[in-house]
Amino acid sequence: MINDILSWFADPANWSGESGVPHRLLQHLGYTAVSLLVAALIAIPVGLAIGHTGRGRFLAINIAGAARAIPSLGLLYLMVLWLFPKLAGDSALVVPSIIVLIVLAIPPIMAGAYAGVEGVEPAARDAAKGMGMTGMQVLRQVEVPCAAPLIFSGLRSATLQVVSTATIAAVAGTGGLGRYLIDGQKLSDYEQMAAGALLVGGLALLLDLILSIVQRTVVSPGLGGGRGSGRRGSSRGRAGAGAAARTGTSGNTPVDVEIDSSGRTVDAPAR
Repeated sequence: MINDILSWFADPANWSGESGVPHRLLQHLGYTAVSLLVAALIAIPVGLAIGHTGRGRFLAINIAGAARAIPSLGLLYLMVLWLFPKLAGDSALVVPSIIVLIVLAIPPIMAGAYAGVEGVEPAARDAAKGMGMTGMQVLRQVEVPCAAPLIFSGLRSATLQVVSTATIAAVAGTGGLGRYLIDGQKLSDYEQMAAGALLVGGLALLLDLILSIVQRTVVSPGLGGGRGSGRRGSSRGRAGAGAAARTGTSGNTPVDVEIDSSGRTVDAPAR
């Protein structure tokens, strides 16, 4: 079986034309990018507003939970049956699939945004207000940077979900890497199915790796998203411990500080 899969990847016919891997991969990336972009434009502002104001949290949590429970395949067929007569050409199949992917991507992104803002330390928020910042300045300059790790976590979760669900969307007649699984099943071409599954899994892992690198680059090291914050802290601790070990003390005390006799108000105790 492994040799058959390798032979499928080595066949030049599978790397050219509209059914080739590059074309299918670009289609899959296109569906994923459009769905995530639209979902982020909707979910992040709503999540930030809920976390900042505390209003609508109950409604948002329940809507997000209900959206997670929706069966993606059933929603896909429902959207196709509803929109297919209203649209023409390829859009009659692509648009319903994109809408389903957007609906599935919104809950994790919105949950990450409002949970991140809601989890900001109240002391940091109060300090910003004490410096005279307006509500929008507090949100933009304090809460959003502090919430960045959870916002990225929501984006990464949504990306994995969209990449995997875009495979199922091929059932409705769209393109993408899911065509290898659907077409392979119809033709009993199991090598093609296995190759399609490997491509989808590899794409999901690659996108998650790229987002993790972006997160480590964008998020402040003090918030746990940077490189070596722990190492720097531990090295400072080791340096301090080494200095204390060299001096044989754990810190200065009044007895350790030499004060000129003319400036003393009390005599140092005998040691």
